[in-house]
Amino acid sequence: MNKEILKGKKHIHFIGIGGSGMYPLAQILHSQGYYLTGSDNNETETLDAVRKMGIPVFVGQRAENIEGADLIVHTAAIMNDNPELIAARNSDAEVLERSELLGIITGWYDRAICVSGTHGKTTTTSMITQILFSAGIDLSAFIGGKLPCIGGSGRAGKSDIMVCESCEFVDTFLKLYPDIAVILNIDEDHLDYFKNLENIISSFKKFADKASKAVIFNGDDENTLKAVKDITDKELVTFGLDPKNDYYAANIQRISGMETQYTLMKKDKEMGIVTLHVAGMHNVLNSVAAAAAADYAGTPADKIISGLAEFRGAGRRFELIGKAKGITIVDDYAHHPTELTVTLNAAMEMGYKNVWAVFQPFTFSRTALLLDDFAKALSITDKTVLTDIMGSREKNTYKIFTRHLAEKIDGCIFFPQNETEEYTDKRKYENFEQVCDYLCKNAQDGDLIITLGCGDAYKIAKMVLGRLSE
Repeated sequence: MNKEILKGKKHIHFIGIGGSGMYPLAQILHSQGYYLTGSDNNETETLDAVRKMGIPVFVGQRAENIEGADLIVHTAAIMNDNPELIAARNSDAEVLERSELLGIITGWYDRAICVSGTHGKTTTTSMITQILFSAGIDLSAFIGGKLPCIGGSGRAGKSDIMVCESCEFVDTFLKLYPDIAVILNIDEDHLDYFKNLENIISSFKKFADKASKAVIFNGDDENTLKAVKDITDKELVTFGLDPKNDYYAANIQRISGMETQYTLMKKDKEMGIVTLHVAGMHNVLNSVAAAAAADYAGTPADKIISGLAEFRGAGRRFELIGKAKGITIVDDYAHHPTELTVTLNAAMEMGYKNVWAVFQPFTFSRTALLLDDFAKALSITDKTVLTDIMGSREKNTYKIFTRHLAEKIDGCIFFPQNETEEYTDKRKYENFEQVCDYLCKNAQDGDLIITLGCGDAYKIAKMVLGRLSE
């Protein structure tokens, strides 16, 4: 990728500017003085925020929207028949996919902290951002979820620090220019692309190799250790729960359902007592990784401790949607068996009468290839409810349906019963209505309902809260 592609550009147009991965890039480019325009198909809070920055936005995508632009940016989700993308490719303007632009921007910063891993990227990126922001550092950030302290999924700052969530899917993170590469863990996922674990580990090794200054990695994770074992010419920093690591958590105590306390250690010295307000041992590990990155960036220990104490979670990460009729409703992005396992184990330890897992499987390939692992994870809770599989970018060549997963989970309820119809938005809405009806009729005072998945299962949580609150 030509890192100089933005030089001389004056007008940049974003196709799908309201996307969570597009908005932070628009913020950063706008702060650098570029003239931006954008388009999207639906009115959202993000579009309102874009307009408040003074950026013109078109609702509806038409060829004429790109007029005057000398660079057009689009996401991978934009289809080839999109009229703006067709017009862009037929014009004299440069065309960039979003991840290519993100890569170029990371190269602008002297301290780009790029956070990777199969699980925990959004939470850890958010934790680092929270620490630095609370410490008064004017950082730039790119996050895959919304963080309350910065009012969204990203921000444009004037310092030389950028914190960037770095996704491994289709090797997107290899387009970035990390100064500090963080590797949280490596697990089997996106097998439709990577095919096997060895290829995943190989990609993470390439990512670590790209770091110009340091690699901060999970010293307790076997696959991560394989990825970094031959890395040289940069500082190697470990974190974990084992005292052999450079940074680790000691004296871990669960104070209440959502609160954990531990002593943050740097080698044999105490950095302070961390009070975490997000549940689960996985978040203890995420917070130690965040502390290591913030410390490497020069943040004082007391600011690291206070920043972690202020963190209350990122959007869609065990996010409290609300309470009604004695029922607590939360939503979580977990969509892989490992993520489901840690999230549901944490939920089961909170003392609720019944825990309801409401899961929307995402992609046919992942569901088919990890079917038994999904069944095992979703058997942790007292009650399990499944929706249709959200196919997203795939066709169902695997002939996999929700019932195949439901059959492996004792007492599982799934909707719909009829899987012969073509999947449509109307059917999905009816599917969600059925799930909402069932939950409202059967959940009881003292129960926890947790919607799960990286699609739009969160809509069910909001529907249930609305219905119970009526």
